[in-house]
Amino acid sequence: MFAIPLSETLPAELRPLEPHHAEEFLAHMDRGRVSVDRFISFASRSTDLDSARATLQRYADRAAADTARIYGIWLDGTLVGGVMFPHFDTTHGIAEIGVWAEPAGEGLGLISAGVRHLIEYALVERGMPIVEWLSSPENTRSRAVAERAGMSLDGVLRSRYPHNGARQNKEVWSLLAEEWLASEQRAEFLASRERLRAARVS
Repeated sequence: MFAIPLSETLPAELRPLEPHHAEEFLAHMDRGRVSVDRFISFASRSTDLDSARATLQRYADRAAADTARIYGIWLDGTLVGGVMFPHFDTTHGIAEIGVWAEPAGEGLGLISAGVRHLIEYALVERGMPIVEWLSSPENTRSRAVAERAGMSLDGVLRSRYPHNGARQNKEVWSLLAEEWLASEQRAEFLASRERLRAARVS
């Protein structure tokens, strides 16, 4: 298992979120359910140990098929949020990125740091031409993360997604590989990653 440090000032790590984390994942969902369930569908499907394990197993199966991935963010040893590829389409070269966090994981820059790792993986390591970001227009935190990553708002898909008994609009944001490669965001990401690597070695 790998663990990637996310902060130069906080004990925070990005790690694969796997079925054996089901109990920890459920406790995390329970702590953040009120805010997470407004926008993230797996919160409403992960309400006991079996359903939490089933959620993570679905992602494990899709990771094995190279069609999705999910990662947790641990702060001082506690799971407080995560980042994911809900869809990883190598045929069409499109990777969708999503995020979530309980209150203890908000406002610390950890979600944005995790997102930059996923962008680098999809656009550089895997050579995908584009990453996408779908979020509710009401989710201002999600919008802010997309903007900080350098994404552009492409438009709004009206009544796109059924969730909690109603159809939700979805904003579509995107970032092209050539934009990321030339961006200040990537330069900052690479510099921070090198500092964190050097700190671990020393």
